[in-house]
Amino acid sequence: MSIWNYFAKWYKGFSPVLALALMTGCASTPPSAQKAPPVAKHPARAAPVATPIQATPSVNLGAMSDLEGIIPELAEKRVVFVGETHNRYEHHLTQLEIIRRLHAIQPRLAIGLEFFQQPFQEFLDRYVAGELSEQELLQGTEYYQRWRHDFRLYAPILRYAKEHRLPVVALNLPKELTRKAGLNGLDSLTAEEQGNVPREIDYSDTDYERRIKEIFDQHPHNGQNFTNFLLVQLLWDEGMAEQAANWLTAHPEYHMVILAGSGHLAYGSGIPQRLTRRLPVSSAIVLNNWDGTPEAGLADFLLLPQPHSLPPAGKFGALLEHNNGLLNVSACMPDSPCETAGIKRGDQLVSINGALITSMADLRVATWDKKPGETVTLEVRRERRFSAAQELTYELVLQ
Repeated sequence: MSIWNYFAKWYKGFSPVLALALMTGCASTPPSAQKAPPVAKHPARAAPVATPIQATPSVNLGAMSDLEGIIPELAEKRVVFVGETHNRYEHHLTQLEIIRRLHAIQPRLAIGLEFFQQPFQEFLDRYVAGELSEQELLQGTEYYQRWRHDFRLYAPILRYAKEHRLPVVALNLPKELTRKAGLNGLDSLTAEEQGNVPREIDYSDTDYERRIKEIFDQHPHNGQNFTNFLLVQLLWDEGMAEQAANWLTAHPEYHMVILAGSGHLAYGSGIPQRLTRRLPVSSAIVLNNWDGTPEAGLADFLLLPQPHSLPPAGKFGALLEHNNGLLNVSACMPDSPCETAGIKRGDQLVSINGALITSMADLRVATWDKKPGETVTLEVRRERRFSAAQELTYELVLQ
């Protein structure tokens, strides 16, 4: 798989906004009509030229370092970007290890996160201060409506931040803004929404645009306008860069580790250059794995962690469906706790361990940390044709 096929695969899998943009036609908004003109000059990369055989890149594997060996150099940087493929647990484990080691050297360390959106910063602050539980954090930030990846991937990082009172900064723009702009351009945004758009949107990095265009061309887009597709990427990268730069400016005594998808960090043309354009700081880029051929300029360091899997999650074996704003059981899996308990098709979920359930997001918040063998109390409502509905309670041992 080439680097750019990997890049396309990563973007496709990571964002519902992109999926929507690819499937929906939208009005054109030329770059000249956007909120800000290009402000930074990045030299365009020359067209690829075949490398002479004698100049074939080589890597001295005998001199290969390890994660511990790169920490002293990372500690000298004010900002360290650490990339991830969102559903790979080993990537988050290396992120946590980098945070731990840098924190031992730089006690004033903040963590910037792609997977929380800016309007929900107060819930991160309250969680780190010990005022909110993890379930309350997930509810308050609308995590499972806006990100959806298994929270167990990220929980150890957030627990470390809470234990050591490390500031956690929500970097991403609200998805309502990027979706709307992706469909109809910046001119479609309200005055309030415009106030949340990055002040500077730089279109001048032609290499960045070329990579985004290759991604765009690899997918069916049914007349989708590339200008707005590019705009969505720019909004994400400029928005996260601006948020991080503003926080660092307000807290000059702090260093920061920024965790984001590798596609936002590779070659520095996503978040990194857009942050340092606003705030000239020393920085380094660390990527976890790379499915293409590594080349100069990809990152400062490339980690090669072995695969790790999350432990099994506890399940009660029900297939669920939304029906008139309710979450109903459509079937129980054979030999599941759901079937064994006698739960029936059409039963409406009411609560789990006392937490009200009205959506899949509620269900995931209530059960995200449950393990096989744990017991949960499930309340359901069962409609009956000729009499009042029943309220039933079951004790289920999760599989």
